[in-house]
Amino acid sequence: QVQLVESGGGLVQAGGSLRLSCAASGSSVSNYAMAWFRRAPGADRDFVAAISWNGGSTYYANSVKGRFTISRDNAKNSVYLQMNSLKPEDTAVYYCAADRVGSGVPTLEAAYTWGQGTQVTVSS
Repeated sequence: QVQLVESGGGLVQAGGSLRLSCAASGSSVSNYAMAWFRRAPGADRDFVAAISWNGGSTYYANSVKGRFTISRDNAKNSVYLQMNSLKPEDTAVYYCAADRVGSGVPTLEAAYTWGQGTQVTVSS
């Protein structure tokens, strides 16, 4: 079973950038489509972005399209989320996820194995 550890979160001013990393162990990340979700304070967990097993396809929530970029490096067993032009409403705990069942549905939370999350705080 794959284990996922996120890093790269922190405090940043509005308009700034952060790059989140997700390191996988226990299994090759190349076996999985991968995704990032986030949970803002008091809110449900929301889909942010997903990438196919070979990086050939990517999907984004409308709220982050054009600002965030998901990528992967299967040789390093890692997935990344580059976040630019950050807004206060991007403040959330960000979770890396591996699609363990091959659902083909990027937003289907039940299909994923989760990391522990990393906090991103964007100040205005």
